[in-house]
Amino acid sequence: MTNVILTDGGMGQELLRRSGATPTPLWSAKVLMDEPDLVRDLHADFIRAGARVITVNTYAATPERLAREGVGEMFQPLQKAGLDLAVEARDAVGADCAVAGCLPPLFGSYAPKLRLPFDETLSIYRRVVAEQAGRVDLFLCETMASAEEALAAATAATESGKPVWVSWTLADEGEPRLRSGETLADAASAVAHLPLAARLVNCSRPEAVDAAFGDLLALGGTVGAYANGFTAVEALKHGGTVDVLDARQDLGPDSYADFAMGWVERGASIVGGCCEVGPEHIARLRDRLVAAGHTIGGLENA
Repeated sequence: MTNVILTDGGMGQELLRRSGATPTPLWSAKVLMDEPDLVRDLHADFIRAGARVITVNTYAATPERLAREGVGEMFQPLQKAGLDLAVEARDAVGADCAVAGCLPPLFGSYAPKLRLPFDETLSIYRRVVAEQAGRVDLFLCETMASAEEALAAATAATESGKPVWVSWTLADEGEPRLRSGETLADAASAVAHLPLAARLVNCSRPEAVDAAFGDLLALGGTVGAYANGFTAVEALKHGGTVDVLDARQDLGPDSYADFAMGWVERGASIVGGCCEVGPEHIARLRDRLVAAGHTIGGLENA
């Protein structure tokens, strides 16, 4: 029997399904203002499904992405809205659930070649941390496609004094590597001097997580994983919209739970889901964890 932290699943794709609105490059940020009830309700559904960590829905609300779309002035209002809705959902359900601040890739997912000089990247992440630090329980630097990107995000996050999780995204094919081509060992070495609470991989095919899991365990400490349910991600280009991506038809709640239980059996202390993994997947994973004799704990177990 082990303690396992169960996180939420993917927000953006599920919100898109619930809204039916036309996707835009800022979809998950736009819905914060246009349909906030959907965001609050989805957070609550993940908590009811068993998640004990939910992540603020500000993945698309970075200064670079907002400025690119001509709405840079919305940075602070969107950050506040994302924080408000996560906290409201947690309080409404009344569960012992931690809220994770979101430090995403600045230019969008899966684009390690799109980057600013390190000092500029660090400055932007510090702006995000300043908006979120007073209201979150930890920071999640997620979908980090390169070692340098993760270093900048994690540096800013650790300055807050909050626990920090760093999660890298893996290439879907070939030898286990970040999407930049760097190994997990290289990426971990770049942040080895920082006091990280956990290191994870996310937003990759579950098969890629399986292939990299030995390398992840070799890093030592608390590790975890949360995969996506896309068939492939190559079609999503910089500034594009998620409607170009297709969901797998072979990764329902049972199939996804099979993968995640395998990670737990190999030593993962944190599991959850990313894009195309909804509340039903998380609920099934919760049930499987309990049936296997695991305790679903909170942040104190990290």
